[in-house]
Amino acid sequence: MANSMSEYLKQDMECEGLLECIHGLKELDKEIFQLLTETAEPMTVDEIADAVDRERSTAYRSVQRLVQSGFVQKEQVNYDQGGYYHVFRPTDPDEIADDMQRMLNDWYAKMGNLIGEFREKYDDPAEQAAVAEN
Repeated sequence: MANSMSEYLKQDMECEGLLECIHGLKELDKEIFQLLTETAEPMTVDEIADAVDRERSTAYRSVQRLVQSGFVQKEQVNYDQGGYYHVFRPTDPDEIADDMQRMLNDWYAKMGNLIGEFREKYDDPAEQAAVAEN
């Protein structure tokens, strides 16, 4: 995993790399997201755990990260006789892409402001000293 923006830019990335880069998701998270996008029907955590050959609790934590990041939707299915269970399906790719674009735009604006502050703070130290003396 890259630790700096310059390291990320040097890497050969695939579109799934955005899951890690923007949302900090792990390899298992990407695997589960891929599974859900390839499956026609929503899946339970037990079905997901079986498909990725992991413990239920491990799969559940990964699914929760995907839900929190907006990549996966959680739906409640009710039994006729009472009770319910949850299934998970991928979020519409256009929604995910729009959300990532908004995050990138916000990040770009924030970095632009910080670069401006950097310029002001470290621009010509001799000139700053002269201004401070007057």
